[in-house]
Amino acid sequence: MKKILFIFLWISHICFAQSPTDIQILFVGDMMLDELPGSYIKNKKNPISDFETIFKSSDITIGNLESVVGTGGVKTNKPYTFLAHPRVIPFLKKNFSAVSIANNHTGDYGDHTFLSMMGLFEKAQLKYFGGGKDLRSAHEPFIVDVKGKRIAILGFDIFLPRSFEALPDRAGVAWGEDDYITADIQRARNFYKADFVVTFPHWGWENEKNSSPEQQRLARLMIDSGADLVVGGHPHVTQNIEIYKNKAIFYSLGNFIFNGFKDKEATTGWALEFHIKKDSSVDWKIHEAILNRYGIPKNNGVVKTGSLASNP
Repeated sequence: MKKILFIFLWISHICFAQSPTDIQILFVGDMMLDELPGSYIKNKKNPISDFETIFKSSDITIGNLESVVGTGGVKTNKPYTFLAHPRVIPFLKKNFSAVSIANNHTGDYGDHTFLSMMGLFEKAQLKYFGGGKDLRSAHEPFIVDVKGKRIAILGFDIFLPRSFEALPDRAGVAWGEDDYITADIQRARNFYKADFVVTFPHWGWENEKNSSPEQQRLARLMIDSGADLVVGGHPHVTQNIEIYKNKAIFYSLGNFIFNGFKDKEATTGWALEFHIKKDSSVDWKIHEAILNRYGIPKNNGVVKTGSLASNP
C-alpha cells in the first residue's frame, strides 16, 4: 500500500511540477490599504503572510491598489474614500512587481494627491500601470521580460463616472473606451513586441456574482484585439470564468485585502496563480483567500484549476 501511494505521489509530482522555463504570474484582487489594513501595516505586520510562499515563488506579482496613497488633499464628494499612508509603499515594493491604479478610488483626494502618489512610487521604484500624468502615460503598459518572453499588462478603469479619466493635459486613470482598449493592446503587441498580453480591467456591478453582458462584450473585444488573458476586479465578489477563443477570462478576483465587509461572498477572494509554458500553453490554480474582520486574507487552499493547450 505504501509503495502504491509513493508511486501515485511521484506521478503527481511529475505531472504538476513547475518547469524551470514556466513563467508564474500571481494576480490578486482589490487591496484597500487605508483603515484596518493600514493599521496592520503600521504595526509592522505583513498582511499577506499566509500567501508569502506563493508570492516568493512567482516571477511576476500583480494587484489592484484600491486606495490613493498620500497624506492630504481634498476629499472627493462620494460615499467611500480611501487614503493610505505612504508607509504602505515598502510593503507594496517588497511584494509586487507592479500595481494597477486604474480604479474608482485612486482619484479620491484629487489631482494633487494622485500626482503626489505617482511621485512617491517613482521615488521608491515601485512600478504601476493604468494611470499617469496625462493620457499617453496612463495608457502605457507595464512591461517585463522574464525567461525569454516579454509580458505586457494593461490596466483599464471601466466603472462610471469618468470624472477621473486621464486627458491629454490632465492626470488620471486609463479609461476603458473601446478604441483605447484596441489601440493599447495592439501597441503592446506591435510597438513593444509583447509575447503575452494581459488586460487587468476594473469593471462590473458591485456584489454581482455573474459577469454582466457589457463585461462579456468588453472581455471578448480585448481578446479579439490581441489579449491573451483577461483578469478583472471591482465587484467585491468573485465572478465566473469564461474560455473564449482558447483564452481565459477571470471576470473578478474579488477582494484580497479589504475591511468593512461581512458577507461570505465579499470576504472570499481569489489569488490566481497563472503559468505560461514554454510552448505557450497555460495552466492555473486559484487559491481561496478568506478575509478576517481586519480585512487580512488567510489562504484556504486551491479551489479551482484549469489549463489550455497552445493555439495551433
